[in-house]
Amino acid sequence: MSTKNWKLETIAVQAGYTPGNGDPRVAPIVQSTTFKYDDAQSVADLFDLKREGFFYTRLANPTVDCFEKKIAALEGGVAAVATSSGQNANALAIQNMARCGDHVIAVSSLYGGTVSLFSNTLKKAGIEFSFVSPAASVADIEAAIRPNTKAIFAEMLANPALIVLDVEKMAAVAHRHGLPLIVDNTFPTPMNCRPFEFGADLVTHSTTKYIDGHAISLGGIVVEKGGFDWTNGKFPEFTEPDASYHGLVYTRDFAAAPFSVKLRVQWIRDMGTPMSPFNAFLAMVGCETLHIRMERHGANALALAQHLEKHPLVSWVNYPGLTSSPQHALAKKYLKSCSGVLCFGVNGGSKAGEIVMNSLKVAAIAVHVADLRTCVLHPASMTHRQLSDAELVAAGVSPDLIRVSVGLEHIDDIIADFDQALAKTK
Repeated sequence: MSTKNWKLETIAVQAGYTPGNGDPRVAPIVQSTTFKYDDAQSVADLFDLKREGFFYTRLANPTVDCFEKKIAALEGGVAAVATSSGQNANALAIQNMARCGDHVIAVSSLYGGTVSLFSNTLKKAGIEFSFVSPAASVADIEAAIRPNTKAIFAEMLANPALIVLDVEKMAAVAHRHGLPLIVDNTFPTPMNCRPFEFGADLVTHSTTKYIDGHAISLGGIVVEKGGFDWTNGKFPEFTEPDASYHGLVYTRDFAAAPFSVKLRVQWIRDMGTPMSPFNAFLAMVGCETLHIRMERHGANALALAQHLEKHPLVSWVNYPGLTSSPQHALAKKYLKSCSGVLCFGVNGGSKAGEIVMNSLKVAAIAVHVADLRTCVLHPASMTHRQLSDAELVAAGVSPDLIRVSVGLEHIDDIIADFDQALAKTK
């Protein structure tokens, strides 16, 4: 079923699964590791990638397949591969194109776990990362490119610095040097931004966040736009025969989506990190209301940001939707809404901020973000605590920063909750 002319709202509800006559109206959970066939050749052809189908859930599963097709349609990509977590999606997006001895450029304003993944874990695997400021000039970005550079990686809306990526600038630099641009679109979701429309080549998500929306299922996904030239000489693993598949060549045999096929049949196969069918089902159900939820998240966050900006006990507020934000111009260019995450500081610094966090009643202290319940977190001592002081500064994390994930409760109750908590700091 083609979704080409559908609006995003219709894609969110309908795409990914088309029931036949008498089939379940809702995509079923195929909670099976294995699939039965009538003849040996059918299974042999599946192993050799000569036909489509399912033979082992570690590689592909009907429920996960429906979810992948839905997200690919929402982002406007040709294919998607769902993974066990957002961290795994980012790791495999890099590893699918870079090997030991290669280099990747990343924008410094990243989620702390991603910085640690790049700076430590993947570094130990022999992939080196250079970090550039999101405000870096074209000349500075190009100066960081090396002969062995394989990609540029950035977050569309940085967590928690809320810096809006200038996608077109980054894409222009990447493409001028034959590199793909990878954009983590977790915070905006395709309802607020579709990075492919501005030049990105690959999009990742932690589907654990807004796509699931209810804090009940871990997952990640990598989406391929299609059309990137993997034959430009920089990516031999896409153009040289794969011995594990009897000489298959990804750009020759799977020209429409070589990145996604390779990611699935090499990395998901060997590392064993697919999304589970049940989590795919939960994320798919959440995705069906994504358009409605993102409208309310954005409206509530803007209202709370505007209120806190005027509050006498608040020292600063960071939300790109505010007209006072240095990010406002980029936000207007790239984002339909700035989603539901904001940051602020309290008069009295981190100690006063701790009082606020401990005094909230509606909002909870939770190591999570981007679901329907309002929650708060102190990144410097929690999600980003493994970072050095210099890395914290580069990531835009100050010691007094409180991150608020604004939920779907009534905005009057959210504002009243923060007012009473702030009053405890007097």
